[in-house]
Amino acid sequence: MAESGAEPKGCCAPGRAPQAGAGGPVPGVDGRTGATDAMVLLTGGTFRMGTDDPEGFRDDGEGPIREVTLSPFWIDPHAVTNEAFARFVGRTGYVTEAERFGWSFVFAGFLPAALRRGAARPERTPWWCGVEGAYWKAPEGPGSALDERSDHPVVHVSWNDALEYCRWAGTRLPTEAEWEYAARGGLDQRRYPWGDELTPGGEHRCNIWQGHFPTKNTAEDGHRGTAPVDTYKPNGFGLHNMAGNVWEWCADWWGTDHGARPRTDPKGPGRGTARVMRGGSYLCHRSYCNRYRVAARTSNTPDSSTGNLGFRTVRDA
Repeated sequence: MAESGAEPKGCCAPGRAPQAGAGGPVPGVDGRTGATDAMVLLTGGTFRMGTDDPEGFRDDGEGPIREVTLSPFWIDPHAVTNEAFARFVGRTGYVTEAERFGWSFVFAGFLPAALRRGAARPERTPWWCGVEGAYWKAPEGPGSALDERSDHPVVHVSWNDALEYCRWAGTRLPTEAEWEYAARGGLDQRRYPWGDELTPGGEHRCNIWQGHFPTKNTAEDGHRGTAPVDTYKPNGFGLHNMAGNVWEWCADWWGTDHGARPRTDPKGPGRGTARVMRGGSYLCHRSYCNRYRVAARTSNTPDSSTGNLGFRTVRDA
């Protein structure tokens, strides 16, 4: 089994070690030929990206707040589902990187004792297990399946896998700026896609860890693992689960030196070794990782895959 690389903080998704030769530009995806029937058209415009929130992680490059202007684009109203990914695999025969590596990361709490005992664990995040045979169609490893999860987000999908799906669909991954603009739903500098209060009126608006992480999840929000992609009320743009459920890949290489000057259609650094992930997941908890805020961010190597990492796509308007 390959060794894991630098482990993200808290409950974020662990990653594979950076591969030799990684870090250069990747050929783009056209993003102009796919159907837009089920997508939402966002008109673009100028918004304030980033945050100076005291609850944020300064080392993650969440700030400074800067003006960003975006061109119009189409976006999926929710993450790509198991059903949609199965259709892609069925029509193309594509084999994911988790299948080629032979293993992927699974949350230990989902595993039977025998699998937990035999799995490698990252030293700093021992609640993750590298499970042989775990991949998108067997998300908890051997013996698991997608029963009653066709409308859940596909997981164990690397950035490279997501890119191949986009090539097939005629779409592309959102830039980080597009993702944050979409997640904000028209609100300016709010902490979450619906406002500043996590549970307004006691109502859960996202799928994150409830209880004491990582030992007890009370599932007060209704879910211990992934939830259907259209769970909870959509944001002001009609988009579901822009906070929690699963992390979502963005197109950009990871970087933290943004500057405060206004920018138009930014695409992130030209090179790097890790790609941006946004939105948080069902494993996020304020005590460790409150990266379910709209300005929060983290990263992973492009070939990494975990049970809490998926994606949604966009298309040029």
